[in-house]
Amino acid sequence: MNTLEFLYTTAPGRMILKPLSSRFVSKCTGRFLDSNLSHFLVPGFISKNDLDTSEFAETDFRTFNDCFSRKLKDNARPVDSCAENMISPCDGLLTVVPIKDGTVFPVKQSIYSVHDLLRDKKLSRRYKDGYALVYRLCVNHYHRYCYVESGRKSRNRFISGVLHTVRPIALRNRPVFIENCREYTCIKTENFGILTQMEVGAMLVGKIDNFSPGKCIVKRGAEKGTFLYGGSTIIVLVEQGRLNVDDYILEASRTGKETPVLYGQRIGTKR
Repeated sequence: MNTLEFLYTTAPGRMILKPLSSRFVSKCTGRFLDSNLSHFLVPGFISKNDLDTSEFAETDFRTFNDCFSRKLKDNARPVDSCAENMISPCDGLLTVVPIKDGTVFPVKQSIYSVHDLLRDKKLSRRYKDGYALVYRLCVNHYHRYCYVESGRKSRNRFISGVLHTVRPIALRNRPVFIENCREYTCIKTENFGILTQMEVGAMLVGKIDNFSPGKCIVKRGAEKGTFLYGGSTIIVLVEQGRLNVDDYILEASRTGKETPVLYGQRIGTKR
């Protein structure tokens, strides 16, 4: 039994899990990883995760989080140039989930209500019979993310909570996405209607750092923000009849497989 199985499937583990998943513990971890004392962790992190340093915009990191939230060179993540294509907001593992039976959709054997996710009944009804695009970021992924489409964004809404890991063992045993801290914005777009783009924090993630919290015009492919340490998730909600997801992604999702994608990569097109 590994550590996560112990924490999520046993009574003693769940007792330890409660304080471990608290925002206080994550904030303390974040302060350490923001400090010069964490610099010694950088070489091992790069080596263990086989990161391609030739993509890095710079390699002189003062702290661990400087490395974790690093920028890549401008040409490292080209953004699909066709305006009618929807792009991935991040590097990650994508699952496409049809929103069926009103507002309820399953993710990794757990059931989630869109209303519970958003805590907004009116907005939740907008996504009836649409899609939830769930992008799971692992520790080795690039942790900066972009806007999936151009348009006018709303103010960001932050929902407080705890911080579970987003690895499958947790998703099977806890309603992670409706318990974890998360932040979302709505984007009024020309091609895809009103999208909701949400960032979900995870265990030992010190911060979801969105660069523009207020109302403004945004551009597809432009940086939206970054996660600090830990695996994380981005969820994009799409209205019914707005998006044709690429077949290979849909087929993988139907069989329970996640599709690796990159920041700026096409995942579907305007319907």
